[in-house]
Amino acid sequence: MRRLIHRYPEPGFKEERTSALIERSLRGFGVETKRLCGTGLVGLVRGAKPGPTLLVRADIDALPVLEENRVPYRSRVPGMMHA
Repeated sequence: MRRLIHRYPEPGFKEERTSALIERSLRGFGVETKRLCGTGLVGLVRGAKPGPTLLVRADIDALPVLEENRVPYRSRVPGMMHA
C-alpha cells in the first residue's frame, strides 16, 4: 500500500484517492472511520476494556517536487511526490 500511495501523490486537501484507499483498507479490518474536512480521516479502534487512548497521526499529502528516483514505485504525477 505504501508504494501504491507513493505512485499517485496528491497535494494537501486534494487527497481523494489516497483517503479512499486508506478508508477502504481500515474498514476491511473492521475499523470504524470518520471523514473530517473532506480528505481527513479518523480510524477508531475500540478496545474491549476501558483504558488509555493512543493517537497516531500521519500526513498523506505530497509536495510539489520532481521525483528523480528510478524505482518501480516512483511518482506517476509530474512534479509531485511524497518527499
